[in-house]
Amino acid sequence: MGKRECVAMLLSGGEGRRLGVLTHHKAKPAVHFGGAARMIDYALSNCRNSGIQHIGVVTQYRPEALHQHIGEGTPWLQDTEQGEVAILCSTQEHVGKDGFTGTADAVYQNWHFIERQQPEYVIVLSGDHIYQMDYSKLIKQHRDTKAMATIAVTAVPWAEASRFGIMNTDEYGRITEFSEKPDKPVSNLASMGIYVFDTAFLQQYLKQDARISLSSHDFGKDVIPAMLKSGARMNAFAYDGYWKDVGTLDSLWEAHMDLLGDNPKFAIHSQAWPLHTVVRGEPRLFKETTGMIRHSLVYDSCSIQGMVERSVVSAGAKIGQGSRIYDSVIMPGAVIGQGVTLHKAIIGENAIIHDGVSLGIPNSNGVSVIGDKEIIHVKGEKLPKVYIPANKLLVEMIG
Repeated sequence: MGKRECVAMLLSGGEGRRLGVLTHHKAKPAVHFGGAARMIDYALSNCRNSGIQHIGVVTQYRPEALHQHIGEGTPWLQDTEQGEVAILCSTQEHVGKDGFTGTADAVYQNWHFIERQQPEYVIVLSGDHIYQMDYSKLIKQHRDTKAMATIAVTAVPWAEASRFGIMNTDEYGRITEFSEKPDKPVSNLASMGIYVFDTAFLQQYLKQDARISLSSHDFGKDVIPAMLKSGARMNAFAYDGYWKDVGTLDSLWEAHMDLLGDNPKFAIHSQAWPLHTVVRGEPRLFKETTGMIRHSLVYDSCSIQGMVERSVVSAGAKIGQGSRIYDSVIMPGAVIGQGVTLHKAIIGENAIIHDGVSLGIPNSNGVSVIGDKEIIHVKGEKLPKVYIPANKLLVEMIG
């Protein structure tokens, strides 16, 4: 096999604990986003649109939904004869013995995939971020500047900086300082979890890290700081487009709201940068004319007979007569009964909300969440006293 310019390693084994019930039965990158696609489809689409045709998808935690979704990887290959989307699965579902112990270990244990392709460069990606990036521009900068490693960075709000790997650069874009999730960040220039490495350089540091028993074998905590300490040339690639780490329920909800409006912050369906996925279909204003839809993103195969405002309604969802949906996200296949009221809620895939249920409080800061396939019943006619996610929940009403 001839030498290739770049191979992608797409890390997709995260548990996503902060997404609560949405990840009880599947890995975070398998969670749906934007109506039809899953989180992982955004990085996979970036690869295809950037001309990267050899992708290793590294999975671990509850991988079944991801494996079924990806299949042979056909939607993300320009050339199915020459390209490859390979699933690289851990033997264990959780971090620890016999499983991948960190992001760097996940790449190291699958080095055989990289070695088989003989690439000049390796690009390491996360499967749970929402953005559109032409990786070929990142790779070109890496090559032109003769860097050993290049990290994509973006400015984040100072209040959120402690959630990310934070760095400083000199006037030439060379990284001078890096700190993973600092308590007191000195900068708001955040790592996007997108790295390009010279292949031999990466292999050297992965081998070195694997020999350190006290290492957590993580790129941000261990490998990147070790590379920087060595004095190797490491550059930042500045990215000013839309990028969202949807690792929390609040950020997942916010990212969906960014899809709405006359000029949305993030336009997921672009002719210039297509979103590739297994499910076909485009968003449209409405499927059935018996309801009222305002400032919302609604997909084909939906049945809407109620009012929907400032919400995302995913493929195959159903909303019954007299229901009112505000500022909410309805995942694929969810069924909302008649006379239901939702405020700032996320309803999981194939969940069922029975007639008359009310969830969420208007103008509240919190997000109400129902997990995949949960069934929510109601008795009485008033707002719920309390909501606790469960596999099957009877919502008690204030008498």
